[in-house]
Amino acid sequence: MSMSGIFKALSKFRLALVQLHVSKIKADNLGRAQKIVKEAAGQGAKVVVLPECFNSPYGTGFFAEYAEKIPGESTQVLSEAAKECGVYLVGGSIPEEDGGKLYNTCSIFGPDGKLLVKHRKIHLFDVDVPGKIRFQESETLSPGNSLSMFETPFCKVGVGICYDIRFAELAQIYAKKGCQLLVYPGAFNMTTGPAHWELLQRGRAVDNQVYVAAASPARDESASYVAWGHSSVVSPWGEVIAKAGPEESVVYADIDLQYLADMRQQIPITTQRRNDLYSVNSVQEG
Repeated sequence: MSMSGIFKALSKFRLALVQLHVSKIKADNLGRAQKIVKEAAGQGAKVVVLPECFNSPYGTGFFAEYAEKIPGESTQVLSEAAKECGVYLVGGSIPEEDGGKLYNTCSIFGPDGKLLVKHRKIHLFDVDVPGKIRFQESETLSPGNSLSMFETPFCKVGVGICYDIRFAELAQIYAKKGCQLLVYPGAFNMTTGPAHWELLQRGRAVDNQVYVAAASPARDESASYVAWGHSSVVSPWGEVIAKAGPEESVVYADIDLQYLADMRQQIPITTQRRNDLYSVNSVQEG
């Protein structure tokens, strides 16, 4: 294959978002996640994303009970699944225990099963919308303090978890550092989901001319925290190119980096920025 042929082959790849139904039985969650990752790889996915809190119910009352060290039981399953299937696996998130503190943590594994990076949710979900939703992650969790990116043969990928997507600066820094895909395992709820879930993904995508993917757990009306679902992938044009319903499913999208490059040429905001007037920079390197 010629060099241009190799480049063309690497300029497109299939992404899969696993909208997993999460139960209170950890072993079941891990087993089903492993099975669906295998199914996604069989459909040609090269990068597979699990949802936030995929191994346990989402709630401050559950985090301590389900928390694990990393490496631990859940990350061992992820590592094995990534290696067996030969995929880049973005392991949603799990409650992580480290040094007496709890974190909401996403572990990413390469096709060789090795841990590439670990993202601890930077912005904790502390909100109070009277009569609708009150949730305080900071009652039990501590925030992470670093940005998280990883390399693939296709492109560089930036990682955030759920509430992190509301902070445009994080996405801007990832884009500035060369990320062309941003992944956000997340669990928006029945109040913020219909209002902001898709809007935020489209905003991050079009502002930075990147692909944005957000993986949610499936909706479970009987859970104490009801996730919105609707895992989706948005193009650099701001178009929703793949979207799930509320139920357990896998969403596939073909990420086209040539299309991204063409779009950046047509609307060249990257080169038109007035860096003499403003800038967004990271204080701490990830």
